[in-house]
Amino acid sequence: MVRGNKTLISEFHLLGLSEEPELQPVLFGLFLSMYLITVLGNLLIILAVSSDSHLHMPMYFFLSNLSFVDICLTSTTIPKMLVNIQTESKVITYAGCITQMYFFVLFAAWDHFLLTVMAYDRYVAICHPLHYTVIMNSWLCGLLVLVSWIISALNSLLHCLMLLRLSFRADLEIPHFFCEVKQMIQLSCSDNFLNDMVMYLATVLLGVGPLAGILYSYSKIVSSIRAIPSAQGKYKAFSTCASHLLVVSLFYGTVLGVNFSSAGTHSSQSIAVTSVMYTVVTPMLNPFIYSLRNKDIKGALKRVLGMAESFSLHHQPYREQSSLTHGNLPLRKPIQGSLRACHLHLMDSGNLTRVSEFLLLGLSEERELQPLLFGLFLSTYLITVLGNLLIILAVRSDSHLHTPMYFFLSNLSLVDICFTSTTVPKMLLNIQTQSKAITYAGCITQMYFLTLFAVWDHFLLTVMAYDRYVAICHPLHYTVIMNSWLCGLLVLVLWIISVLNSLLQGLMLLRLSFCPDLKIPHFFCGPKQMTQLACSDNFLNDMVVYLATGLLGIGPLAGILYSYSKIVSSIRAIPSAQGKYKAFSTCASHLLVVSLFYGTVLGVNFSSAGTHSSQSIAVTSVMYTVVTPMLNPFIYSLRNKDIKGALKRVLGMAVVPPSLAVPKCGTAHSASHCLTHSTSLVTSLLHLAVGLCHS
Repeated sequence: MVRGNKTLISEFHLLGLSEEPELQPVLFGLFLSMYLITVLGNLLIILAVSSDSHLHMPMYFFLSNLSFVDICLTSTTIPKMLVNIQTESKVITYAGCITQMYFFVLFAAWDHFLLTVMAYDRYVAICHPLHYTVIMNSWLCGLLVLVSWIISALNSLLHCLMLLRLSFRADLEIPHFFCEVKQMIQLSCSDNFLNDMVMYLATVLLGVGPLAGILYSYSKIVSSIRAIPSAQGKYKAFSTCASHLLVVSLFYGTVLGVNFSSAGTHSSQSIAVTSVMYTVVTPMLNPFIYSLRNKDIKGALKRVLGMAESFSLHHQPYREQSSLTHGNLPLRKPIQGSLRACHLHLMDSGNLTRVSEFLLLGLSEERELQPLLFGLFLSTYLITVLGNLLIILAVRSDSHLHTPMYFFLSNLSLVDICFTSTTVPKMLLNIQTQSKAITYAGCITQMYFLTLFAVWDHFLLTVMAYDRYVAICHPLHYTVIMNSWLCGLLVLVLWIISVLNSLLQGLMLLRLSFCPDLKIPHFFCGPKQMTQLACSDNFLNDMVVYLATGLLGIGPLAGILYSYSKIVSSIRAIPSAQGKYKAFSTCASHLLVVSLFYGTVLGVNFSSAGTHSSQSIAVTSVMYTVVTPMLNPFIYSLRNKDIKGALKRVLGMAVVPPSLAVPKCGTAHSASHCLTHSTSLVTSLLHLAVGLCHS
């Protein structure tokens, strides 16, 4: 291309996450809700910190800056994506693309630096507490934020200037939902060697550098915490950095997980889908992590929302109990009081078989947060059910998908629906009715099915890894080994093992004694929570829980790792790069789901390893009990052309039934018409699912 022609480029085309028309309404609703939650949540954090003088300290100063950057980061990409979906136009101007890339790189780098500065703040607070106010003075805090912004701005400006020297062909199609540096460089027509060098150098300095700073700070923090003699002192020190550590683990865990799953693929669309995790999901979750785990932030939010006076009058007894706290996480003295009452009740009667109900405290007891939690979990649950139901219908209705891999996938989708249905509906009902009660029988039943589907989910991921192992390592014998009889037998055996384990957990729980009106600091009845809150001797129950975790938790993970070690060995032996890519692409979606699930499990458990706060455990458990089942159908559908083709036929792309036709809810259709049609669409899909199940 002639060098001078590059100035004539007027626009590019952003292909987005998917080009399928039937997926656009789903993507629009999903990303609109996530964007609104992100902006509202982070804005509340900023307002709480700025309006409360008790929060005018370095830690919350950096937190408010992080919330501001998260709002700006998502605002550079999602609004343009939503406009493109709504207007059915993929166009972005050349100047708009460069501008979007500049601000995205700016806020992404600034986000990294702020996480590093917050780690340094926690290092000074724990390792040098006596000099904290001297070291972390207002001048240094402002200087750190200013220097981080200057470095981020210079880095972003450098990338844009380097990009302006490149040539592009007219009407270039960018396989992403925003203008990203790496994608732009790869799609240029001119020599991009210098741009690649600058990009890799910036990644090392501004990506690996902040991560190294965080690791160094926490290595010093861990050393200081280990030197504290008392367990209470260790807990108090760790609790001051638990929220930040969870955010860091979530961010870098998802980044490493999705990058590892995409390491062997050159599919730009796959990279775009996986990038959603750390560009959209993480900024959305950050305010919930900091607000639900931090009593200072919750107190400030009450005052911002105008609930301070009524709340203080209603919860006056808790003021007297606030002396026993560890950092910013209060101990639940009502539970301790219930346990003391339980022991008195034991001495009086010696029999607690007449317990009628428990109280599920949920994720938060703050009244002003209940509507937000209800809307968030209702939308998440509906997306989970609809997405996984579409996967089941697509596999069931398309004969091309009647293969072992998709058979296991449909079972996984069914288990995900059942898994979330055991917990979220009860939580929504409690919020809506303003009642936290759950009957004793209901609690045991919920725990039984939760354990059943959780273990079954683990086993299915292992079986799917074995299926990919046979397909890649023994392709000529695949149809012989993975025959229909073996596939059905594997699912049946795994179901039987899961049922027996769940039955054992339930029977072991029935032998325990509980006090009346026991408060469970969770949003569902879990085996570990119930065992810990029992009044009778629970040693045998603990042994059963730990043994089951070792055999049915670590066992499937070991099977997955073994299968992928063999897969990697076989892929490395393939001579051609195209053959390696083709082999890896068959297991990329499964590997991403496994990395996401176990990455979040390990990340949130590591962040909660030093805390005994049950509420913190409840909040972090949302990641792998609610979020992962919601994302699974999107990962499999957006990365798999067979599933997308089947979804077209299910949604009527080939022969569209009038009841399933998807209207365009624009100016020509009223909102009531769209709502009525959406209701009929879901009803039709449910009837179709019931019919298929009966058949």
